[in-house]
Amino acid sequence: MRKDIILSGVGGQGILTIATIIGEAATAEGINLKQAEVHGMSQRGGDVQSNLRLSDETIYSDLIAQGEADLIISMEPMEALRYLPYLQEEGWVITSANPFKNIPDYPEDVDLMRALESLPHVVKLEIEDMAKENSMPKCANVILLGMAAKYIEIVSPEQLRESIGRVFAAKGEKIVEMNQKAFDIGLNAVKNW
Repeated sequence: MRKDIILSGVGGQGILTIATIIGEAATAEGINLKQAEVHGMSQRGGDVQSNLRLSDETIYSDLIAQGEADLIISMEPMEALRYLPYLQEEGWVITSANPFKNIPDYPEDVDLMRALESLPHVVKLEIEDMAKENSMPKCANVILLGMAAKYIEIVSPEQLRESIGRVFAAKGEKIVEMNQKAFDIGLNAVKNW
């Protein structure tokens, strides 16, 4: 099995944390992994994107070719649309529906949502709102990971949840529990999708 995943968002949203959790889960299960990251501006607000390739066979390139990605997991709806040329025909887009308007000519919300809704396989939720409602405003990225968990397939939701425990262990039990709860919120939100 192979999964090619593009992670995208804006600096400071936790995209690289999602990549770390998925990568750690894959490595713990003996799955081959290649990762390439592209950072925009080093300050908060720049484009951040990561190619994450997982396979039970040898992987020769760390970059995903256009039309080959199985998933786009995005913290920002416009950033999800930016990487559509990389998505294969039957691929899925898992994205936040909350825009991060960091440029002057940012598209109108209605146009952005219409473009997302026109895709054949899309899951979008207002994850930042969900995080705030659950008193975990810094965990929206882990809610998004929970939403994407069943579509990743090569590592199970259980493996990802365990990986969250290992990745956040140094920050203490309360942080681990909060992030695992955030993951469960995302997972349960799309259970019947």
